[in-house]
Amino acid sequence: MFLEINQIRKSYGSGESRVEVLKGIDLSVEQGEFCVLLGPSGSGKSTLLNIIGGIDQADSGDICIRGERMADMKEKKLTLYRRKHLGYIFQMYNLIPNLTVRENVEVGAYLSEKPLDVDELLHTLGLYDHRNKLPNQLSGGQQQRTAIGRAIVKNPDILLCDEPTGALDYNTSKEILKLIEKVNQKYGNTVIMVTHNDAIKDMADRVVRLRDGMIRKNYLNEQKLSADALDW
Repeated sequence: MFLEINQIRKSYGSGESRVEVLKGIDLSVEQGEFCVLLGPSGSGKSTLLNIIGGIDQADSGDICIRGERMADMKEKKLTLYRRKHLGYIFQMYNLIPNLTVRENVEVGAYLSEKPLDVDELLHTLGLYDHRNKLPNQLSGGQQQRTAIGRAIVKNPDILLCDEPTGALDYNTSKEILKLIEKVNQKYGNTVIMVTHNDAIKDMADRVVRLRDGMIRKNYLNEQKLSADALDW
């Protein structure tokens, strides 16, 4: 199994104010799968994503990628793990304001031993004609495309997406979802996406519903839709 998550538990606070956010999460994801994590606010989906990404640490349980256990990693190895295996796309684009589109994408390339070709990726993202613009010269959708490019150019094993369309309008959201779908199909990266938009589940290979820190449903889509066919 490519990604294995075993009995992950996470709490915040202590004593009477202690809140258990994840209550023993078990999940397996195959290489190349598009997995959507769904659930209401407070269900634990973003916490789970952050633990997979090594941004947060579980209280107990294991996460393994290709048989490597995160719990066994010291800080230096964890940093290398994030650099080697993971790409991040957030709701806020977090672009470097004084760098051009091309330069922002190149930042990701510098972190990888096997980066994708930057110019080819800019063409795939529809950004080649905007490659010399600064972030403040771009639309929200173009900024998110640039953020996707920065994450993807590393050629990561796993692309972690935390509400990547949350700040975008309907049409731009559809564009970004089509782009992530294209990236998943073209480059074979495993995609794990947190979203509150129930319609997005229909484009996923695997749908995981969380509530109150537990997985309530975990199933494969038998009739997967293209991102273009989604409506909400």
